[in-house]
Amino acid sequence: MYEPLSHQCLNYKITAKIQFFSLLYIQIRKIILILACKIENVLMSMQMKQRDFVTIADLSKEKIQYLIDLSQEFEKHPNRELLKGKVIASLFFEPSTRTRLSFETAANRLGARIIGFSDAKATSVSKGETLKDTILMVANYADVIVMRHYIEGAAQYASEVSPVPIINAGDGAHMHPSQCMLDLYSIYKTQGTLENLNIYLVGDLKYGRTVHSLIMAMRHFNPTFHFIAPKELAMPNEYKLYCKNHGIKFQEHTAFNEKVIADADIIYMTRVQKERFSDLMEYERVKDVYILKNDMLGNVKANMRILHPLPRVNEIAYDVDDNPHAYYIQQAQNGLYARQALFCDVLGITLEDVKKDKTIIK
Repeated sequence: MYEPLSHQCLNYKITAKIQFFSLLYIQIRKIILILACKIENVLMSMQMKQRDFVTIADLSKEKIQYLIDLSQEFEKHPNRELLKGKVIASLFFEPSTRTRLSFETAANRLGARIIGFSDAKATSVSKGETLKDTILMVANYADVIVMRHYIEGAAQYASEVSPVPIINAGDGAHMHPSQCMLDLYSIYKTQGTLENLNIYLVGDLKYGRTVHSLIMAMRHFNPTFHFIAPKELAMPNEYKLYCKNHGIKFQEHTAFNEKVIADADIIYMTRVQKERFSDLMEYERVKDVYILKNDMLGNVKANMRILHPLPRVNEIAYDVDDNPHAYYIQQAQNGLYARQALFCDVLGITLEDVKKDKTIIK
């Protein structure tokens, strides 16, 4: 039967519209899928960045307590195979003894393997290789990169270019967040709390990255800081401003004697860092300014403990070592447990995983 021309035109238009909307649906679906993939990649990238441990300033009060709880689990049982099959890269562009050995021991005791260097002069860096290229190359071989660098901000930059987690083992005079975690763990162990403590920071407060990190970490716990330093090595204004902006109480002293430290819960000694001075005459003027001696400890609180990130030069007299208030050797040992906690945290191994761990070696 003959169909009128008008009906044919109508059917053609309907068919064309159906085809148009079908093609439009297919294109929209493709766009949605592409956007979904991009969003997923962004979220994965954000998750990767959350796994870096570059600065203590980003940690919440709850996160700090979580890492302390995780450290306690490793102190109970440090020898495990939680990281069996993992490779840890240890990249030290600046000399270190305690930090490097502590990280490497932490990795070994968890079953990981170590690659890396302790002297950048023996690597392609000496040939002009950029930090970016070094990080990208090493990331091909490692699951985590531990890095110490002499340039401030180097760890942050490495975290921005690296596809694997970065742990900052110290960047110039800027930050030392892993040392800060073992300091926090040591304070918690000796005081039973991090809250409402009188903390005396003594010595090189200008270049001492450990004290800078500690100020930022303690902002959650209502401390009172006492800054004791010669004017050449005084706490930088940026950290005093940080204290004011975060409601952290602090006092500054130039005297260092039995009376000044009588109310201390923690005395945190630091060495004068010769390697940070461009003028050695200035170093000679300040290196012997503050020395903690045993006869200064007669009237301190019973719970007071002496911490030091080490190495020591002469700022703690050797007769203090046998004093029950001395805690710096145990403090260094605590670094093992704190750094085991950091490895697991950046690799996504939770406190619950550690508590249920069946790989403990007794």
